[in-house]
Amino acid sequence: MTLRHVAVGVDGSVVAVRALDWATEEALRRGTALRIVYAVTDRDEAGPVLASAAARVHERRPGLPVETRAVEDGTVRAMARESGRAVLTVVGTRGLGGVTGLLVGSVSLRLAAHTHGPLLVVRGDHPCAGGREVLLGLEGDADADADAAAAAYAFEEAGRRGTRLRVLHSATHRHITPKPISPVAVTSLDRQRKARDDRAEEAVARFGIARPRQEYPEVDVDSRAIRTGLAHALLAATRGAGVVVIGAHHRAGRLGPVAHTLLHHSHCPVVLVPTA
Repeated sequence: MTLRHVAVGVDGSVVAVRALDWATEEALRRGTALRIVYAVTDRDEAGPVLASAAARVHERRPGLPVETRAVEDGTVRAMARESGRAVLTVVGTRGLGGVTGLLVGSVSLRLAAHTHGPLLVVRGDHPCAGGREVLLGLEGDADADADAAAAAYAFEEAGRRGTRLRVLHSATHRHITPKPISPVAVTSLDRQRKARDDRAEEAVARFGIARPRQEYPEVDVDSRAIRTGLAHALLAATRGAGVVVIGAHHRAGRLGPVAHTLLHHSHCPVVLVPTA
């Protein structure tokens, strides 16, 4: 019987070790096993790297169940398959594939676009634990199902960590009013329009997180609308976050601009959640 597990990709590099440490803590936090995966062209090459990774986990967390697996395949295909079986898949930002920067420039983006379950890409230099808030980005009209999946994950994560959940959502409601002649009328109508937009945006935000909020009433939530530049607002907020969660919004087989921005520049790990 296969245990519920967190999967992590390793290759012996320093950044892969950091991903391994994150995955170890994530497995411990969830009460699951840890599966260490090394994608290689020859299984005989994998032994020393997998043994070293397992030894590190046993030393740091002696009671955690650990499984190692060598896979003769490309990194993207191997980890994409693992993501369909794992409660969470963890990868580093460089090294998987053997070329510095490859994961950020190619592998991570392709893997994120094909993940079958939550994918955590380790970025930044925050420690694995530390009580930092969970950050959730909702793109609004881009993909409601992906936003719903991300919201459910983020609430569960905030509950698991015992931290606040900060929600930044794209303001999608806009109303165009013909410009009156009187400057006084312009000001009055602008104020009315802004108040109406604010109420609509707040209602959209409440509706988007209503169900998980009922399921996790203990989670402290701070929600606010972002009228321009959701990606940059999220990026700035990652400086104080323990992890940022977004839906895997796929457009013609590719990730959207928010995911691209965070995967390349986030100050904390990024979790992409595909539609269930």
